[in-house]
Amino acid sequence: MTEIRSPLQAQIVQWHVQSGASVRAGDLLLVVEAMKMEHELRAEHDGVLGELFYADGALVAEGEVLATLKLVSHSQADAPAKVHAAAAPVPGIAELRADLQRVRDRHAPTLDANRAEAVAKRHALGQRTARENIADLCDADSFLEYGALAVAAQRTRRAEEDLIKNTPADGMVTGVGCINRSLFGAEHSRAVVMAYDATVLAGTQGMRNHQKTDRLLGIALQQKLPVVLFAEGGGGRPGDVDMPIVAGLHVASFASFARLNGQVPVLGVVAGRCFAGNAALLGCCDVIIATQASNIGMGGPAMVEGGGLGVFKPEQIGPSAVQHGNGVIDILVADEAGAVAAARHYLSFFQGRVTHWQAPDALALRDLVPENRLRVYDTRAAMAGIADQGSLLELRTGFGKGIHTALARIEGRPVGLLANNPLHLGGAIDADAADKAARFMQLCNAHGLPLVSLVDTPGFMVGPEIETRAQVRHVSRLFIAAAHLRVPYFSVVLRKGYGLGAMGMTAGGFHSPLFTVAWPSAEFGAMGLEGAVRLGFRKELEAAPEGAQRDALYDKLVAQQYDKGSAINMAATLEIDAVIDPAQTRAWLVGGLQTQCVLPAAQGLAVDAW
Repeated sequence: MTEIRSPLQAQIVQWHVQSGASVRAGDLLLVVEAMKMEHELRAEHDGVLGELFYADGALVAEGEVLATLKLVSHSQADAPAKVHAAAAPVPGIAELRADLQRVRDRHAPTLDANRAEAVAKRHALGQRTARENIADLCDADSFLEYGALAVAAQRTRRAEEDLIKNTPADGMVTGVGCINRSLFGAEHSRAVVMAYDATVLAGTQGMRNHQKTDRLLGIALQQKLPVVLFAEGGGGRPGDVDMPIVAGLHVASFASFARLNGQVPVLGVVAGRCFAGNAALLGCCDVIIATQASNIGMGGPAMVEGGGLGVFKPEQIGPSAVQHGNGVIDILVADEAGAVAAARHYLSFFQGRVTHWQAPDALALRDLVPENRLRVYDTRAAMAGIADQGSLLELRTGFGKGIHTALARIEGRPVGLLANNPLHLGGAIDADAADKAARFMQLCNAHGLPLVSLVDTPGFMVGPEIETRAQVRHVSRLFIAAAHLRVPYFSVVLRKGYGLGAMGMTAGGFHSPLFTVAWPSAEFGAMGLEGAVRLGFRKELEAAPEGAQRDALYDKLVAQQYDKGSAINMAATLEIDAVIDPAQTRAWLVGGLQTQCVLPAAQGLAVDAW
């Protein structure tokens, strides 16, 4: 004999067996209720139920004896009553519970497979849907969508069925997924992904998708997750009338998005048209990837016309050629597939070190700089000759052409590369090049990437015309950005290292980097040596007869200055740290990267929007 006791203070809802009935272990005996929740009490042994001490509806205390059970063996027990319920069948795919089926039905309108007409229109434009881009960007089965069941805040003017069908997810797909998981593992590959859906109300910013944006931005800041924004869309949406607001200028999305600056990598991707509020978020991104068919502007055609500024087609406002040339677009690609591939490549530099890499041919660097010191060459070949094969990713290629900037890896370690460009102004640094380089320093500094500077410059660009472009302020950004670096900085002088421009390329001076080394082709001076001879030896030159004799004296003085400013003499006076075989450049950089660490971030670390 055993006793059946109440496990808690409760009320008996219903006995499911009667006194004297035979029961098997696991059979339901009764249901009790406490705090509005029902609890099942089942038999723990085979037996015959004895007297029931409380009826349905009775209140019982915890531990109260409710009935007795006479234990019996299987041979002694009576056969179970014919009304004993059989085990419920396991639900199959076609037999889902009603509540689960309702959820599946509610999600159906959000899926591309159920939006054939909208998807077909998108494909007819040669573009992909928001969900197709996310599926390509995120590793398989890793994307967790937030806010999928949201609809436009227009219930007071549209039927619920209409909103569910035509405004799925309120025109924005948001969530957290893994990118490059196979390289870095799930822990280091997670990222927040947000994509405006151009097939829903032209990808405009509705009140609900602003709420979704704010939710995901909060998660990104709290968890320190990178953010990828597919920004295509037409800006604010005037049709959301459910909210009791006038202008909606109190929304927090823009401030929340900007608050991520310098905290986590923020990447913007654009295909198609991106105007107004969508463009404002895009402009807050560290880097912008855009397709050739994109248009980006702070105001679309309606806003331009409304301002009395004329009537324009969308394609006339901020085309990619313009935005790439002026520095808005960092990476220009052919299509969305290329944009997603570039996004995965870009994010990889902030996800960690890779273990598999292939070194370039180091010996090729020996012949990179022409023996003719007046002959130009492409310093991008030096960048490729230093970086792991296939790792180089150039940024802002259409703007500031006097300096190349790129992300790369050296023996799997992510780094930032800067290089003067002798093909443009002889490598002289103008305002655009200085802006480009200073912001690149900020980007690498904020996210902990060491910097490698390849120097070949005659100095800052000078002249009356260049000073009309605020040259003094722009080029000085190099010194200020370098003064706030917390990451290792290494300088390699390939050829010309002259004047303040060379100092700007070496973090403020040749002893500011962790090392400054030179190739044998390097030459140095406080200013261009030809100009220095003309100014410093003016009296001697004027005293020589004009013609061959003066020219010979000039050539002799220039040769003396070149010999004095050679790499070997610079190293001998300890103004640089070493003269190296170009083929040893990677070895020097690897050694420096192995022994140096990133310093703690300073307060207020930021990356300029420009």
